[in-house]
Amino acid sequence: MRPPLRSKHALLTFACVGALTGSLLALAPAVPARAAAHDNNVEWNGLFHDQGPLYDSAPAPSCTTAPQLTFRTYRYDATAVTLKYWDTADSAFHTVPMTWNRQDATGDFDLWTATLPASCSVKYYRFQIVDGTASAWYNAAGTSSSEPSSGDFYVIPGFTTPDWAKNTVLYQIFPDRFANGDTGNDVTTGAYTYNGAPTEQKSWGASPAADSGYNNSTVFFGGDLQGVDQKLGYLKNTLGVNGIYLNPIFTSPSNHKYDTEDYDNVDPHLGGNSALSQLVTDVHSSSNGPAGHIVLDGVFNHTGSWNKWFDKDNVWPGANGAYESQSSPYYSYYTFQNWPTQYTAWDGYPTLPKLDYGASGSVVRNAVYGSTGSVAQEWIRNYGIDGWRLDAAGDLDAGGGAGNDATNHQIWSEFRSAVKSANPNALVFGEIWGNANSWTTGGQWDGATNFDGFTQPVSEWITGKDYQNNAASITTSQFDSWLHGTRANYPTQVQQVMSNHLSNHDIVRFGTRAGGDIWKTYLALFFQMTYVGMPTIYYGDEYGMQGGADPDNRRTFDWTQATTGNSAVALTKKLISIRNSYPALRTGSFITLGTDDTNKVYAFGRMDASNRIAVVLNNDSVSHTYTVPAYQLSVPDGTTMTDKITGTVYTVANGTLSVTVQGHYGAILVQ
Repeated sequence: MRPPLRSKHALLTFACVGALTGSLLALAPAVPARAAAHDNNVEWNGLFHDQGPLYDSAPAPSCTTAPQLTFRTYRYDATAVTLKYWDTADSAFHTVPMTWNRQDATGDFDLWTATLPASCSVKYYRFQIVDGTASAWYNAAGTSSSEPSSGDFYVIPGFTTPDWAKNTVLYQIFPDRFANGDTGNDVTTGAYTYNGAPTEQKSWGASPAADSGYNNSTVFFGGDLQGVDQKLGYLKNTLGVNGIYLNPIFTSPSNHKYDTEDYDNVDPHLGGNSALSQLVTDVHSSSNGPAGHIVLDGVFNHTGSWNKWFDKDNVWPGANGAYESQSSPYYSYYTFQNWPTQYTAWDGYPTLPKLDYGASGSVVRNAVYGSTGSVAQEWIRNYGIDGWRLDAAGDLDAGGGAGNDATNHQIWSEFRSAVKSANPNALVFGEIWGNANSWTTGGQWDGATNFDGFTQPVSEWITGKDYQNNAASITTSQFDSWLHGTRANYPTQVQQVMSNHLSNHDIVRFGTRAGGDIWKTYLALFFQMTYVGMPTIYYGDEYGMQGGADPDNRRTFDWTQATTGNSAVALTKKLISIRNSYPALRTGSFITLGTDDTNKVYAFGRMDASNRIAVVLNNDSVSHTYTVPAYQLSVPDGTTMTDKITGTVYTVANGTLSVTVQGHYGAILVQ
């Protein structure tokens, strides 16, 4: 154990400046070049804490677990470090003096520890670092000279997110456009009409836009769940993904199926319930590649106007839908201003009548999630799906409300409880385009679609475009600041399951935003597979598929590209393999190592007890050599770090190593 803090620090400080006798000076260890001194100045570059395994013993504690927190400063830089936390149990701040624990492996840093008391109450914490008369504050939002009022670290006892999702690379599939496994179930031209427009069957590879120009929802290519099942070898073995997220698959007359007709059945043109059952079995199997998980798209904000609950067009004879009769058992499922023609519809589309969730225990809540036979529970209990992605999730409400209010949050809290009762390890993540904090701080979702904290900043940094292909460019330091700020919005266990996608079915394809430059896709893949969160590949992004706004972002998959003979596919496979090999890339700490705005180089570290990993990304079109501060990862001099992309071995000297990275590419250096 270290002697009492004040006396020990005083001895070492005086010894280092030669203020004591020669005999005492002989006791003082040599001070490394990067070490600080007690000079009434806190060195911000040495401060670090996050809720990774090296710095937080229990980021998702139970009510009886007391997390031990570790804080890092430069050696000899602090005379005191204090943990300060807000406890919701008494709505008051509390302080815990931190104790010097040890130096790190390099001798450059001091590590301080304190224990946060165990209880069931939610807590938020920050740190104060003092060096004589100077002080600094540190929380999830970063370092500041004055005490922050927001951005603290979260402690939410009892709130966990699925471990499998933290260790998953998810692959998003728009079923009609991925693979046609059974031509016998294809929707043919003129098979039926959709909102007045006839169906149109197109050949694989044709434009997804309707030839008539009337309704893109009526264009079909024949993709189905049998096709997905037949291509599991590509997904599991060629790529190495271990999770699938399917856009809606329930019976619907459209190709996108966001206008559900029947929640109880998979669309027969996608293979029906039996095809889903077989697909789930094969995804879960480890005999055909890594065992995986499968998530469905839950469209619970609205139905199609042809749903039996509404039945505007009398699709269900005898169903007595809400549009057909005010005495319908489903009348309260919707909100009518003037029955039957005026009703609340999502985004004004009359084919998408909005569900009215009413009060807790309402018939709609029971039908969607509240009972064991409800939609949300049925597909988990009876078919073994592993979770739900929630469409238009911020909009659910009662009485035609706009959502994102107390009722919306109550609905999702109930939904979480219901789904977790069916499978405690089910994943629940919602579609939100901005800050999802109010849904992800315990009791509602595990995570969300990370448009705000991944898709947008990555697009602006690499392509100079936002995700809708408008001009928008940020520097490397702005990119890092954006990432830091959005990570601070979420508890660590949420960060680790946020869905990090470059493209999806609602935005312009990354390949198009990148101007068809496959090297920019390479760089984006490097970041996607090494950043905090759940990488989510929108089918075709692994080879740089292009596509404009809907429906062009829903092109058919080009199976001639689905081989490691394609350089982007080969890189995707290698990056997924590297991610799967090192838990530090999935649940380890994240630390910025450097930003170079001139050369457009970004370096960051991921670390846990087993590995220290430095990632260097070059967003320029030419090669650059970058000096990596390996000491910031506590990697001692003489240690070797291997670039898992090239196999090149580097040796740390004077706390650093230099690596040359070609344009729009990366290096992943593992110790």
